[in-house]
Amino acid sequence: MRPDPDLTELGRHLGYEFRDPGLLRRALAHRSWCAEVGGPPSNERLEFLGDAVLGWVVADLAYRVHGDLAEGKLTDLRKSVVNASALAEVALEIRLGDCILLGKGEDAAGGRSKPSILSDAFEAVLGAVYLDGGPPAAFGLVERLFTDRMATAALRLDRLDFKTVLQELTARLHDTAPVYVLSDSGPDHDKRFFATVIVAGQSVGYGEGRSKKTAEQAAAEQAWVSLSDDGDPNDSNSNDSDSNDGRG
Repeated sequence: MRPDPDLTELGRHLGYEFRDPGLLRRALAHRSWCAEVGGPPSNERLEFLGDAVLGWVVADLAYRVHGDLAEGKLTDLRKSVVNASALAEVALEIRLGDCILLGKGEDAAGGRSKPSILSDAFEAVLGAVYLDGGPPAAFGLVERLFTDRMATAALRLDRLDFKTVLQELTARLHDTAPVYVLSDSGPDHDKRFFATVIVAGQSVGYGEGRSKKTAEQAAAEQAWVSLSDDGDPNDSNSNDSDSNDGRG
């Protein structure tokens, strides 16, 4: 367990000065530290609040900035930046890991670099910003840190191979590969193809199209969205034993 961190540098990285520094310190208090020192509340309630605030701001930015995207792509865009892996990258960028209050055991086990701990702490800090400065402060923080990431993610979604990312996801979640069941109907000159994705014995996605490839991609996209509600496709630690809700 390190000494209490100097939070001035973190404030500079956030681009926000807390009126109540105690809120920021509470946002950095991991439950392992609280258990060791005995008594102070952990950052879990602030994490809950920050998670909701983050979802709201990202949805707002996605809707306003990426008006060319359909609803399904907007959902994919949100998932691509609101997940443990992506949030951990943001946390590392602002050097949040240096400031988290961890118990000795968790610190020795590399807790400062765990995506689940980093992402939870970032959400807690965002919750603290929301309480300290209100919605404008929280919105400004997310906008500064996520606008460029969302633009990059939107471009990537345009060329995303859902069969590939689904295979990577199912390998992590279930140690298995997806199975595609194909059927077709109609005359040769006007045939339509139908695909169902089976993962671990369960049907998780359906798609159709004018070609086998189109049908399989559509089914894989639906399966990816469905499964990533339970396990983040970008987070290899989504089943971390330190997790409460799939992120930490």
